[in-house]
Amino acid sequence: MAKIGRNERCPCGSGKKYKHCCANNPQVQKRSSTPEEQLRISLMNAVEKSVKSALDKKKSINELGVFVLLSTEQGNSWLLEVTQSDCVQLVKEGKVLTVPIDENPQTIEIEWGHTYQVKDKQMIVTAYSDKSEMVVEDCPVKEVAASIKRIRKKIPKEMLSEIHISG
Repeated sequence: MAKIGRNERCPCGSGKKYKHCCANNPQVQKRSSTPEEQLRISLMNAVEKSVKSALDKKKSINELGVFVLLSTEQGNSWLLEVTQSDCVQLVKEGKVLTVPIDENPQTIEIEWGHTYQVKDKQMIVTAYSDKSEMVVEDCPVKEVAASIKRIRKKIPKEMLSEIHISG
């Protein structure tokens, strides 16, 4: 059974903290979380940690499933998805951006703002909205590329089609 922290969002989907929702409700049967629920809880925790690291101006790179979470000493944070090279910026120069993540018990939907590629020792992101490109100057490219490579080795090609649902 996955342990839910008291200050985490309740997995019932109410939006409340667990301690103010189902934690003290005797009518709620304790059950094991599904793998999807565990990933959702883990992803939101990882996003919060990456945002905090960026606000504290600490460099961190974390891998979670098909995701790489990056924070930099310049106060930036990115969420990268490895299988389709999508990404979204979470913190820009110390300012927290709206995290476009919609979670429900069955899926995690993320409104990706960019695609990325690691090329010529640089991380280049391309905006979906206007196709503009920019180089992420403070990206530790070598470490990110190594994380991407490790994740791609872990995921069999036949599983890639099951990870994404076409919109």
